[in-house]
Amino acid sequence: MLFGKKIVITGVASGIGKRTAQLAAQLGADVIGIDVRKPDVTVGHFIEGDIGSAAGVEAIAAALPRGVDALCNVAGISGKAGIVPTLAINFYGLRELSYAVAGKIREGGSIVNVASIAGYGWRANLDRAKKLVAVKGFPDVDAVLRAEGLHNEFGYPLSKELLLLWNMQAAHEPVFKDRGIRVNAVSPGPVETPILTQFREVLGNPRVDSDIDRVGRAGTAEDIAPPVLFLCSDAARWINGANIPCDGGLEASINAEVLGF
Repeated sequence: MLFGKKIVITGVASGIGKRTAQLAAQLGADVIGIDVRKPDVTVGHFIEGDIGSAAGVEAIAAALPRGVDALCNVAGISGKAGIVPTLAINFYGLRELSYAVAGKIREGGSIVNVASIAGYGWRANLDRAKKLVAVKGFPDVDAVLRAEGLHNEFGYPLSKELLLLWNMQAAHEPVFKDRGIRVNAVSPGPVETPILTQFREVLGNPRVDSDIDRVGRAGTAEDIAPPVLFLCSDAARWINGANIPCDGGLEASINAEVLGF
């Protein structure tokens, strides 16, 4: 499905990013992996880099070759480190990397963002999300958040709310649309990865356990990697600006409860 495609994947040292890189290689892709630390086993070519700063994004973009077929924005943190690094990595850095790499992606290529069911509240918080997404470039994240009176407990859900809103906007931005680059997202529910324990600390056991109970089990990286790579493939050539819940039916269950059907 991906034979001969050049796919860039962030967050390859563990979890969803690691499994996505492995599966992409098995499906015939030329993988370029990015992470702040080197994986135990390197799949394809590896670039050490950090999307948590403007300089880090610039260095990664400069190191990438032209002729990329897809960028998979998988790297992210749980929110445990605080709201500033969480927003910097999960949204502003991710977004800036996408813009920086756009010119190196082939016409008809793809960007896939790993969002989360935690971003479900973007509609309820639309005004706030619109304001923060409208901030251009890689801002002084601390200053932006202080101006809005936002604290650490908002970090992870807020980062994913912004990502889901931008995901739809980006699909129609000229930098991508004029070259036929599709921008889509995959939203997992709770997934058994090394940072699930941190999510429990940030979101609380009752929230995480409730989400798992709704669908019978937590997801695995093996559940999430295939939809991510489907969106990289030509089979998804008419899918753009979409968010695919990959959560065992969690969003459907929440919709039924919230909307009362």
